[in-house]
Amino acid sequence: MSLRPDNPLIVQSDRTLMLHTVRAVMDETGRPARDEDGQPLTEEHPRYAEARDALASFAELEKSPDYLHTYRITPVSVWNAAALGLTAEGIQEILEELSCVPVPQNVLHEVREWIGRYGLLRIEKRDEGFELVAADTAVLEDVLGYKEVAAHLRRDDEGRVWVDALDRGTIKQALIRLGFPVDDRGGYVEGDAYAIDMREETAAGRKFAVRPYQRAAGDAFHAGGSVAGGNGVVVLPCGAGKTVVAMQVMSLVRTKTLILTTNTVAVRQWREELLDKTTLTADEVGEYTGDQKSVKPVTITTYQMLTWRRSKTDDFEHFGLFSSENWGLVVYDEVHLLPAPVFRVTADLQARRRLGLTATLVREDGKEDEVFCLIGPKRYDVPWKVLETQGFIAQATCVEVRVPLEPTLKSTYAAADARGKFRVASENPAKTSVVRRLIDRHSEGRVLVIGQYIAQLEELARVFGAPLITGKTPNPEREKLYEAFRSGEQRLLIVSKVGNFAIDLPDANVAIQVSGTFGSRQEEAQRLGRILRPKSDGSEAVFYSVVTTGSRDQEFSEKRQLFLTEQGYAYRILEAHQLSESLEPGAAS
Repeated sequence: MSLRPDNPLIVQSDRTLMLHTVRAVMDETGRPARDEDGQPLTEEHPRYAEARDALASFAELEKSPDYLHTYRITPVSVWNAAALGLTAEGIQEILEELSCVPVPQNVLHEVREWIGRYGLLRIEKRDEGFELVAADTAVLEDVLGYKEVAAHLRRDDEGRVWVDALDRGTIKQALIRLGFPVDDRGGYVEGDAYAIDMREETAAGRKFAVRPYQRAAGDAFHAGGSVAGGNGVVVLPCGAGKTVVAMQVMSLVRTKTLILTTNTVAVRQWREELLDKTTLTADEVGEYTGDQKSVKPVTITTYQMLTWRRSKTDDFEHFGLFSSENWGLVVYDEVHLLPAPVFRVTADLQARRRLGLTATLVREDGKEDEVFCLIGPKRYDVPWKVLETQGFIAQATCVEVRVPLEPTLKSTYAAADARGKFRVASENPAKTSVVRRLIDRHSEGRVLVIGQYIAQLEELARVFGAPLITGKTPNPEREKLYEAFRSGEQRLLIVSKVGNFAIDLPDANVAIQVSGTFGSRQEEAQRLGRILRPKSDGSEAVFYSVVTTGSRDQEFSEKRQLFLTEQGYAYRILEAHQLSESLEPGAAS
């Protein structure tokens, strides 16, 4: 490959990819042009957007400063690409087409090796049970040499290797840690049959149709009912209707279904959606929460409920729900939050169809490989910007407002440890005046102020006379406040991290983030998602992140923005003193 200096990508031998987002503007003499202050002029690289979308299919974004984004190719990112049909040749073609310098051969070799390992080992159903087979017998002999693998396998007199039904998940976990993702073709217990159909008109009398991408996602998961499908993850933006995808899958599988979600409010919203858009009746949909424990053909519960126990040494009292019915499908809402204890149970549920729903495969605990082997590979993915362009989610503007640290806190900040510095900067009281100006700016909007620290949120609620929702707010009170917000009676809500997930507030069009969970990319995605439902008046959504300049707060904010950069969003960066002139009507909303 020859040098192609106009291309935006550099591929390094450690599998990092450096993507230039801009390039120099040239003057009529062919030299770099400069502004009146003598600074070089730049423009967005004409191939940046193309490269960003192509790399997202097989690489993970790690850093996204203004001019140079860093991606990394990992085994899991390549295996997910392989599950979607991307080949080693296809990845090589993308890298060579976009790179300005020759692609290191070791990178191409590793990509070929990883893709070659995907499905090299398979679990297949025989009359005698589940057999572990390999395209290359040497690979089978190799993995049998590991105690953690051999302990869960049985070899017969003919040399065939068998997996106990309850060890399917455990063996897949052990093998993926060795770099061998298993293609599980062992099939599924069908579960008790149960007819579930989609409505053409909602229970409320509105016309309803499954969107094309939702139908495609359901079909990609179901795979015609074959063993090639039936497990895996659908990745769609918040507000794009992942719940409808699950209902579409349920109508294809037509069996008793267990749904796991994040909190009791989400349970109620799932129930309402099921009753509104499917033929299920109230007697057929059960809620299994602290308020009531009703097990029905379709049952909805929470991760918190399933992982509750009286003490760290006691059993998880509600794990029996997994075996209380002959479930044919288990749906994991917000699968990127799946708790470790549920991973353990899920390892025993490999005979059940498993659907994961998420806006991002990023897990803060690094357990993407666990999701891959126990829930399944990524089956369907649509970039947020694509659905925004098609009008299925609202257009969004992202603005970071940087605020100086309150002078009286500078000595406290300097004396604190790393965690303390983050908290001092996050709770910076100087943010309050900025939040006030933003709320005033959007006085006709539906505004959510979202934060991490309760004391900070309580102070904001006092200052603005607005209701505050935290984890301690009783569910009836939460639902009352959410309904007041939906109706327009209440235009400002202040919410803790309980507002990150599964809140159906379609008219929310402004989110103001005052603090967050360190550098959590998944949280950034969820918070933006609160305002992405298409607006009845076609208006844009605006997502503000208020951070303390030059602090740990700003450092973590830059990490949080990685997810949004992956999806094609760009942040406008403003200093607090620039707000007045920068937020004139039409400037940011």
